[in-house]
Amino acid sequence: MKKIIIAIAAVFGLGSFYSCSDMLETDSSRYLFDPEMNEKTDSMYYAFGVLQALQGVIDQYYMQGELRGDLVDVIPGVTDKNLQELANFSATATNKYDSAYQYYRVINNCNYYIAHRDTSLLTGSTEVVKNEYVSIKAIRAWAYLQLVRNYGEVPFVTEPLTSISQIESTDFEKKDLQGIVNELAPDLEQYTGTPCPNHGDFDFGTANWGGRFSFNSSLLYMPVDLVLGDLYLESGNYSGAASHYVTYLTQVANASQRTMIYRGTLYSKMLTFSEMPSDYASNAEISGLSYSSTIRNTDYENISLVQMPMNSQMGITTSLAEIYGIDFYSSSSNINSMYLKYPIQLKISKQYQELKDTLSYYYYETGKLNIKSAKVGDTRYDNIIKTDYVTEDSIMTWIEKTYRARVPLYSTATVWLRLAEALNRLGYPDLAFAILKDGLNPTVLTYANYIRPESREVLTDTYPLLSSANVEKFTRENSMGVHQRGCGFTSDYGWSTADYRIRTYSPGISPYQMDVIVGNKLAYIAERFGVQTGETLVDEINAVEDLICDEYALETAFEGTRYYDLMRLARHKNRLSPAGYPANFGGIWLKEMLKAKTTKDLSVEKNWYLPFN
Repeated sequence: MKKIIIAIAAVFGLGSFYSCSDMLETDSSRYLFDPEMNEKTDSMYYAFGVLQALQGVIDQYYMQGELRGDLVDVIPGVTDKNLQELANFSATATNKYDSAYQYYRVINNCNYYIAHRDTSLLTGSTEVVKNEYVSIKAIRAWAYLQLVRNYGEVPFVTEPLTSISQIESTDFEKKDLQGIVNELAPDLEQYTGTPCPNHGDFDFGTANWGGRFSFNSSLLYMPVDLVLGDLYLESGNYSGAASHYVTYLTQVANASQRTMIYRGTLYSKMLTFSEMPSDYASNAEISGLSYSSTIRNTDYENISLVQMPMNSQMGITTSLAEIYGIDFYSSSSNINSMYLKYPIQLKISKQYQELKDTLSYYYYETGKLNIKSAKVGDTRYDNIIKTDYVTEDSIMTWIEKTYRARVPLYSTATVWLRLAEALNRLGYPDLAFAILKDGLNPTVLTYANYIRPESREVLTDTYPLLSSANVEKFTRENSMGVHQRGCGFTSDYGWSTADYRIRTYSPGISPYQMDVIVGNKLAYIAERFGVQTGETLVDEINAVEDLICDEYALETAFEGTRYYDLMRLARHKNRLSPAGYPANFGGIWLKEMLKAKTTKDLSVEKNWYLPFN
């Protein structure tokens, strides 16, 4: 720990924080040495220092979360040795992507800001820096969450360390996941409902190949309710998690950040299939739901992200595009020059291919209002890859999720999926399934026959997503099931061929029904994991959780979160699994999910973590 903090002190100097003008275009290039932040605007530059520290950790965050998951495979003889070690769980403390220091650098920036920022400043009755102050606390909690995800137990520091004497005289107490939650969550609770700060639009410049990135600064911060939701979800406080996700969706999110829509300029591609059956309706507006590219090129669904700069002169660069064979920093003005410069080091795994290829797509039959299905797979894949012939017989495939040097931390779909995860573990698998199938809105809540009466009540009372105060924010016209984004018309809404508008909700129109889909998953669990499944609520919860796990893979593939999602779900299963399942079923489940990656016994939790460095 001393080594880590010494490194931090060396980077910052004693009591000084460097400017971020090389990362974000501002009207100042000054260095700040005054430990007090008692002017209305000066702390913004310190906040940018926190954001720059986030840029410094994002490659590691991504590699640790994606390489140890089941969606990508290394390529022997091509993939960097550090990446191979992460992927097969043999990484030692010398691994390039194993550095707790990077997270503590973020934390120390946050600690300094929190200790010195004057929060009493007002413009009229408005607290000038409250949103910024709260967001810095949220970022610190997020960084600690990543530390305990990766290392299990870590030193806990909340004071800013700026001298060697502070480091050498302090014995820092170690905290595990629950300890971190106990320390940080109560403080964050007082700020629930606080939006992220808005310093206007930030321009990250133009790449040589023509891409220019500019978006609102609020996207660079993290909503406190989403961080709280994640802390509670990870630690098994499912009620706390659900409450904060609902608070975010109803009180903080703007319209685009809380809703997912069928059609519109948001969607970059309409569905085209060479293998669709002949009775597939030809009208694109009716026949297929287009998918907003999960590269998240637009800001429509982004909630929080880390954007890397356009070149090394503007700040910290990234290798996230390069590992997929894409030259983000290409010196050519031709976008095609981004490809074929670097070898592709990571490829789509067999597990991901099997998952997306075996799914059914739900479509309207030509000239009719009934929905049919065909096993043509999930279509989100087509929006996140680029293929091209290198030679007549050789096809190259590039994963394009990171080609814009951007890593999403929170997006609309991930918030809905985490709410589904929490509601499911609270005993409402029907509501969780509704988030996959239909989306949650008052019409679905009224007419969907798979939703229980007690579940309807919980959404208007305990977790008031659809209370009288909030119901108008979640209409059928601006919501859809997450699974629909890749698999077509899973919902039981009828459509009119005359004007393509939504008709009434008629249960049973779509073949995608809860009893069928959950029943199929139960059979799969019994076969794959060698357990005897039953018909209890806990059995249903476990099966729906595995459906949510599949949806995370399809919706957030290659965004750097897969291993973190698998770990969290394994913890849920260890806490409560159906009767007759092994006591450590979560560990056994995780071991099976990742058996193609490693021979390490992941049924033992201590083997989930990296060596602390």
